[in-house]
Amino acid sequence: MASHSGSPVYSRITGTGSYLPPERLTNADLAARLAAAGVETSDEWIVERTGIHARHFAAPDVSCSDLALEAAKNALQSAGLQASSIDLIILATSTPDMVFPSSACILQNKLGIAGCPAFDIQAVCSGFVYALTVADAMIKAGTATKALVIGAEVFSRILDFSDRTTCVLFGDGAGAVVLEASSTPGILATDLHADGKHVGILCVPGHVSGGKVIGDALLKMDGQAVFKLAVGVLESSARATLAKANMTDADIDWLIPHQANIRIMQSTAKKLKLPLEKLIVTVDQHGNTSAASIPLALDASVRSGKIKKGDTLMLEGVGGGFTWGAVLLTY
Repeated sequence: MASHSGSPVYSRITGTGSYLPPERLTNADLAARLAAAGVETSDEWIVERTGIHARHFAAPDVSCSDLALEAAKNALQSAGLQASSIDLIILATSTPDMVFPSSACILQNKLGIAGCPAFDIQAVCSGFVYALTVADAMIKAGTATKALVIGAEVFSRILDFSDRTTCVLFGDGAGAVVLEASSTPGILATDLHADGKHVGILCVPGHVSGGKVIGDALLKMDGQAVFKLAVGVLESSARATLAKANMTDADIDWLIPHQANIRIMQSTAKKLKLPLEKLIVTVDQHGNTSAASIPLALDASVRSGKIKKGDTLMLEGVGGGFTWGAVLLTY
């Protein structure tokens, strides 16, 4: 661990922020929109399978970096910092503004700052956990002191609205944290993994070549395969992270899993022997916002007063790749 004046350097979350686009679609709103395209679904069908009641969609002219900007501003305000004090920007997204440059660089310009490293991380729904782990490592190494870590997505752009098994699941939004160097522990342990053999069960298999989209640029998912894999790896990653910190399930005050599906989330809590009262749930109102889901849930819970200073949080995600991981921290 890096030292400063002889003492260990840790990283702590000092501010949280989030942003949801104004257009909120209830299940009934979405069902009506899909019915016009000849696709049948209903509020009951969606709620029973996913726990989702509503989601937000960005307007056509709003990009990933636009959502990230609002979440970042809110996190900076929460931390009591100006954008000019930030010396690292990491943005987790699967729906960037363009092929390149990174949405993090576009965000940096929108924040009116320059010079600090800025880059995207692509780990789909595990993206925020990956980004937080990298930022923590860079702060401990002494290469950053104040980092903006953001998850931002416009998943509505890559949904197949003729496939009712996937298009009802996702929403748009952004969440952000400010992570600062500290002499007291904040992030206690992290754990990251991937297994590329599962590419086919959750992917957007298209790409750009010669100015055309080659393949299919809409989301494809084998829901049952994802569910089966997700519950197992979320439990193992949480346990590995607890072991690294010499802590147990009983030390967790709040479990903030990736908000994919209420059934996956509840199954994970049960495997960790946590009462459902300790499970943070926002999937009902946000849908699955991929890399944005964990920081959105964190910010909502901090601002509502549910999460308090000193609480021990377990953040964990699983996403296409397949990627998965966990971060244990003291808020």
